[in-house]
Amino acid sequence: MKYISLLNTLLLLISCSTQKKDTRVWQSIEQRLQTQLITINNGDTLDLPEGNFMFTKGLAMEGKSNVVIRGKGNDKTVLSFKNQTEGAQGLLISNGKNIVLQDFSIEDAKGDNLKVSEVVGLTLSRIRSVWADGPKTENGAYALYPVLCKQVLIENCIAMGSSDAGIYVGQSDSVIIRNNKAYWNVAGIESENSRWVEIYENEAYENTGGILVFDLPGLTQYGHSTKVYNNKVYDNNHENFAAKGNIVASIPPGTGFMILATHQLELTNNEIRDNKTVGIGVISYDLVSALNEGEEEQESSIGGVQTVNNNYSLDSLYNPYPYQIYIHNNTYSNSHWFPALGHDIGKLFFMKSFMNPPDIAYDGIVDPKRSNAEFCVQETGDLTVMNLDAANNFEKLTKGLKQFECAGVTVGK
Repeated sequence: MKYISLLNTLLLLISCSTQKKDTRVWQSIEQRLQTQLITINNGDTLDLPEGNFMFTKGLAMEGKSNVVIRGKGNDKTVLSFKNQTEGAQGLLISNGKNIVLQDFSIEDAKGDNLKVSEVVGLTLSRIRSVWADGPKTENGAYALYPVLCKQVLIENCIAMGSSDAGIYVGQSDSVIIRNNKAYWNVAGIESENSRWVEIYENEAYENTGGILVFDLPGLTQYGHSTKVYNNKVYDNNHENFAAKGNIVASIPPGTGFMILATHQLELTNNEIRDNKTVGIGVISYDLVSALNEGEEEQESSIGGVQTVNNNYSLDSLYNPYPYQIYIHNNTYSNSHWFPALGHDIGKLFFMKSFMNPPDIAYDGIVDPKRSNAEFCVQETGDLTVMNLDAANNFEKLTKGLKQFECAGVTVGK
């Protein structure tokens, strides 16, 4: 199995370095499509034609309701922004209600491929959003990026090549992310500062980290009530190609799930396989800040990329500690003997759990204002489960499932 895994990694590297020449014939509908997006009436459907279409400027639609934008299939209608010279997004939808986007591809925007902001009632279905040349730090941050939205459904989509997160939902409420594929991103799927979220029946593979649930300081709201279940999260061992200073630059290659400073989260019935460094990592913002101490933030960013905030304590409403986390009935396997050694966390696991990277690791930094973090693990099998005691320089690191046994927590609805 180890030789097969090594061979797969080599084939991935070869694939990235020998991309086939793009022989598609490109057409221009730029002016006509932007005019249609401005003049479309509420309740109308905009049918995108079949073909490959190149754009030099970002497209935008604002203030529309009950609109459907649909292509002929995500392999037949392709919107490319490879030659983009104006705009931070490929397609921006804002301030709308009941918007459906389906059955087309969007590629190679300067910033985010598809951003949707302040929309109530959003469906993204069978959208393919990629950077066609594969993973690069220069790629845009997000392939699919709803932010400040409510009643969001993302289903049967493909996200690839994002330098932050492939499928990212930020500061949004009532979200379903299901039946998607995310690969070759820094983070495959990420829910950030969002509430009442369900993430299920997705595949996240060959990212740096598979699925993330984050709560960050200084934003418009804080996240809670997330259910993550029936996902396949495997082979997330890609090098981290995020720009320095970005919050996701902290993710060790080889991470299946990362849970950061959120609460009321249930993670169950997931297949967690061959993520070389850790199956599930549960950490506080304290640890993220410590790991990034001394790092210079990037001078500028395109889009809504979140950078590490070492002044997070100034946000008096923010709780940097995870609590009410319930992990149960997942399946774990890892054919790798060694974690990623180019990251401090990987080195720690190598020293503290030689040839046996953890299935579950909890940083052990607890909220001094809470008597019980309610961090509950109910799993079976011969698992490696670690409490890192990161607050005390890992001096009292402990292993074993029993330390996290409890009755579970209630995830809000």
